[in-house]
Amino acid sequence: MGKRVAVVLAGCGVYDGSEIHESSAVLVHLSREGAQAEVYAPDVDQMHVVDHLKGQPTQEKRNVLVESARIARGNIKDLAKLDVKGLDALIIPGGFGVAKNLSTWATQGKNCIVSKEVEDVLKAFHAAKKPIGLCCISPVLAAKIFPGCELTVGHDTECEKWPYAKTAETMKELGCKHVNKHVTEVHVDVKNKLVTTSAFMCNAPIHEISDGIGKMVQEVVRLA
Repeated sequence: MGKRVAVVLAGCGVYDGSEIHESSAVLVHLSREGAQAEVYAPDVDQMHVVDHLKGQPTQEKRNVLVESARIARGNIKDLAKLDVKGLDALIIPGGFGVAKNLSTWATQGKNCIVSKEVEDVLKAFHAAKKPIGLCCISPVLAAKIFPGCELTVGHDTECEKWPYAKTAETMKELGCKHVNKHVTEVHVDVKNKLVTTSAFMCNAPIHEISDGIGKMVQEVVRLA
C-alpha cells in the first residue's frame, strides 16, 4: 500500500488561498511517488476575497473549504475530521491563504496566531513523529509552532530573485534556524521531520518551482 498523505489547502488562488500551481505540483508528485493524497481544508470564511485580475480585495465572501474543493476536484474533507492515526505524513502548499486563512501572518507577522485546527494538526503529526512538508510561505506555520526548528523559505537577502526574503529574517526572530537554499533544493530538519522548499518565494521558472516541490514530496514520502 502506498503512503497516505494529508494535503491541507487554504482556498483557491495565490492572493487569498492556496497557490494553485504549488497545490497541483504536490498532488502530481505524490501520485508519481505512489502515495495517496487525502485533501483537507478548514470550513471557515476566507479573510477576504481578492480579484486576481486587478490584485485588489472585493466585497465578496467565500468559504475556504468550498474554494479548496476546486483544486481537489470535489474530493476533500473538513480539516476538523482529519485523524492523524490513519495518515503517514502531512503537506501544506503555500499561497497567501496560509498567511490569511490558516494564520494571521499576513497582518501580524511573527506575532500571528495560527488557527487552532491547523495548529492541532501540525502538533499531532509532530508528536507522532510523522513527516511534515511545507513550501513557499507555509514554513512560517512551523516557525511559529516549533521554536528552534530548521527551515528554508529560500534566501534571506532581498533582491529581484528573492522578493520575500524578509520572511527569513522574521523566522529567525522567532528562534528558528533559516537555511538558504536554491528553489530546486529542500532543507530537511531531521530532528523535527520537517521538509521545506521555497517554491514561489523565488522569482523562478515554473518548472524549477515544480522540481523543488517534487524533491520535498520525495523526502516526505521517504521519511514516512
